[in-house]
Amino acid sequence: MNILVLGGTRYFGVHMVEALIQRGHHITIATRGLKKDNFGNSVHRMVIERSSPQSIAQAFSGRTFDVVCDSLAYCSNDVKYVLDSVHCKRYVMTSSASVYQLHVNTTESDFNPLEKSLKWCNRADYPYDEIKRLAESALFQAYPLQSSVAVRFPFVIGRDDYTKRLYFYVEHVVKGIPMFIDDIDVQMGYVSSEEAGRFLAFLAEQEYTGSINGSNGGTISLSEIIKYVEERTGKHAILSKDGEVAPYNGGVGYSLNTELASKLGFRFSPIKSFIFDLLNTFIEAAKV
Repeated sequence: MNILVLGGTRYFGVHMVEALIQRGHHITIATRGLKKDNFGNSVHRMVIERSSPQSIAQAFSGRTFDVVCDSLAYCSNDVKYVLDSVHCKRYVMTSSASVYQLHVNTTESDFNPLEKSLKWCNRADYPYDEIKRLAESALFQAYPLQSSVAVRFPFVIGRDDYTKRLYFYVEHVVKGIPMFIDDIDVQMGYVSSEEAGRFLAFLAEQEYTGSINGSNGGTISLSEIIKYVEERTGKHAILSKDGEVAPYNGGVGYSLNTELASKLGFRFSPIKSFIFDLLNTFIEAAKV
């Protein structure tokens, strides 16, 4: 298939492009051209400004793709700029679990974008969770005839995590830096960057339309993570209200139900099957 990828040069987007290439698709990646990639001659490249409707229209007006994989759609206007200019048979949008009022076993039906009042907005107009809700609302309300899927991920983790949110905890234990954690025992879900990318590539080939969860199985607490780092290093976490504020603060206990993904044929691995190896990598990095 002829697939346009908006983004795709970092984090789970890289894994998505790699998976699409392995599946034999013809890939065009469109970015601001600021970051080099390692795809070589396997992809075509275009330079665009994602938040500019003029830039997108100039680049894609009149062009047709089988699939558009959009990892850069944050707000309703982002969706509009693309779907008003790019003709595609299928649109795969990366959304977020932030659209939910999260709880244990959160299912896709816990947020219905068709029931959300649609507002056209830019990225800075509302908090992140609200603009992601509005992005989904725009997709399914304004473009009801478009074959589309919105993929809801929790926190993404991996060796290539540029946010370094999980690494924060490891580094602070290893280097003895005080940190403030508001709820160390809360159980949360995560998805690996590799599996997130492969799931997006998988969905590009499916016919399912609507929203869908993507998450590794099970949950893990920061207490378990920190205890593992302490045992591996012989260090002890310094927890203090005066310490650096930890990035996952404010989170609630939750998990995402991925039965729908399983029914389509994609099974996520359990979180505890890989996270400790990832922590080992972060431990070595923090020692430098």
